Amino acid sequence: MPWPERKLIEHIRRLARPRAGRALVHGIGDDCAVLELHSRQQLLVTTDLCIENVHFRRGWHPAASIGYRCLARGLSDIAAMGGEPLACFLSLGLPPRLPQRWVDQFLEGFARLARDFALPLAGGDTSRAPVITADIVVIGQAPAGTALLRSGAKPGDRIYVTGALGESGVVLKRLYAGQRVSPKTGSRHFYPSPRLKVGQWLRRKRLATAMIDVSDGLSVDLAHICEESRVCAEIVAARIPVASGSTLELALHAGDDYELLFTAPANARVPARIAGVSVSEMGVVRRKKDYLPAIQILDDNGRLRTLTSRGWQHFAEQKKR
Repeated sequence: MPWPERKLIEHIRRLARPRAGRALVHGIGDDCAVLELHSRQQLLVTTDLCIENVHFRRGWHPAASIGYRCLARGLSDIAAMGGEPLACFLSLGLPPRLPQRWVDQFLEGFARLARDFALPLAGGDTSRAPVITADIVVIGQAPAGTALLRSGAKPGDRIYVTGALGESGVVLKRLYAGQRVSPKTGSRHFYPSPRLKVGQWLRRKRLATAMIDVSDGLSVDLAHICEESRVCAEIVAARIPVASGSTLELALHAGDDYELLFTAPANARVPARIAGVSVSEMGVVRRKKDYLPAIQILDDNGRLRTLTSRGWQHFAEQKKR
């Protein structure tokens, strides 16, 4: 079995150190690679795999939802950098006995989200595969030097998150329990909304110091910011925006929310709503010390305890998504 996902990525990162003087500005370690086109604009590139029985199941997810979610994952990465999407590429691996009707519905869901952002499908590839495999590439842009990275958080910064967390986790919990869930009931799971306007607003206003999208779980994604920024974090349980019908545990660890998690200076005036989406302050960035865990959480009893990252990691011993 390969190493756990984070360890494997770090191993690849060490092997693939870029050479100086090339177009690459930022590579492995953020939601998108950043490429220098010219002195005024930078290119954002992200890629994401969706594999049957790992990221979705045909018995649980309608084909249109799978196509929509496939593109939403890439667009959410662009949002996390404060970028503007320019084009996308889709490669499909399909089993020989897959009905054409399923493929048509997948493409309809994909095209529905692409239309919402006037995003052209610029190319891709197709192949036979043992299970459905969709590889999405999204290209975006941001003015040079303005893309929001995971590495900019400073001690004293406040920690914020958009929307509410844990709704997708509730849906997954019910699906694992053998219950049927209507896409209308669990809309944020089946049809998540990438927070592109929020990300672009934060980038234009220069409010956020670091940002990431919440795809693998708050506990994992906040740890990414701490690792890249070389800081610690302290969050307050009572301030975490838990989705209606969900639990704090799911909000912390379940993932698939595709909200934006960001930090901002203590004196920054971060509004309660940005582009129509609620924003919650839930903690503070602390200076990194060897004896402190990466993340601590203040529980409802006033106790400060270690928050272990228990969100999604590929190759770790856990249930498939």
